[in-house]
Amino acid sequence: MPVKMIFVSLPVADLSRARAFYEALGFIHNPAFSDESGAAMVWSDAISVMLLTHAKWQGFTTRPICPTGSSEVSLAITVDSRAEVDAMIAAGAAAGGTADANPPEDHGFTYQRTLVDPDGHVWEPFWMDRSEKSADAV
Repeated sequence: MPVKMIFVSLPVADLSRARAFYEALGFIHNPAFSDESGAAMVWSDAISVMLLTHAKWQGFTTRPICPTGSSEVSLAITVDSRAEVDAMIAAGAAAGGTADANPPEDHGFTYQRTLVDPDGHVWEPFWMDRSEKSADAV
C-alpha cells in the first residue's frame, strides 16, 4: 500500500514565533515550500504542517479563523516513549505554548498530554505500547 501523507495547514498570527515554537518541538523547517506568508514544517516523511499567516490563510477560505481559546481540532501525534511526550510538552511550554490544557491521560498502554500552541491549536503528543499484549486493549 502506498504511504498516505497528511499536510495540516494552520493559521498563525506571527509566522516567526510559530516557526520557532514548532522547531522547539522537533519539527524541521522546509525552506523549499516556505516564504514570507507560510512556513512548511516537517514532522516525518508522512506528516507536515503548513503555518500560514492570516492573510495567506484567508486566500484559501472565506470561513473565519477560530478565536484563540476555542476548540477547532485536536491533533494527536505519536512519539516513541512516555519520556518523549513529557519532553515535547516541556519544550512547547518553554517556547510559548500552554501545557496540559486538558488533564494528562495514562491508561498504562497509552499516555498522552495536551499542548496548545501560541495560536490556540491543540496538539496531543502520545505514546502507545504497540506490543501484542497491549493490542487487545486498543
